[in-house]
Amino acid sequence: MPTPEPATVAADLRTAMGKLARRVKHEDRIPHGQVAVLGVLDRDGAMTTSDLAADQRVRPQSMARAVGLLMEQGLVVRRAHPTDGRKSLVDLSEVGRAALKAERDRRADWLARAIDVELSAEEQRQLAHGVALMERLAAH
Repeated sequence: MPTPEPATVAADLRTAMGKLARRVKHEDRIPHGQVAVLGVLDRDGAMTTSDLAADQRVRPQSMARAVGLLMEQGLVVRRAHPTDGRKSLVDLSEVGRAALKAERDRRADWLARAIDVELSAEEQRQLAHGVALMERLAAH
């Protein structure tokens, strides 16, 4: 079998990863936009609403509404900015941290079950090798 062209592999990989990501997100109980905000706060720490908006590529007004909804649910909290009294920081609450963990666990559980049911032992080994290759690509 000839080695496929990198551009073809790239296009196929992007499509497959997109489909898989959408399918895994289907397991979420919290809306995707809210999970995305919680995930950013978990990875990057507390930030201003403006910084969150820039990170998520949405208007600050839209992010302010999203943060308000997350606050109403007790998933995030506001606190004073340590160096600028005009600003406040949004951070995960303990409830938000637990909700995000539950979403991530639900996704991982679904994916683990799908791997177990759909893939043979050899395919599972190939997939594990593929994960290492994708990590290398992500670090490029």
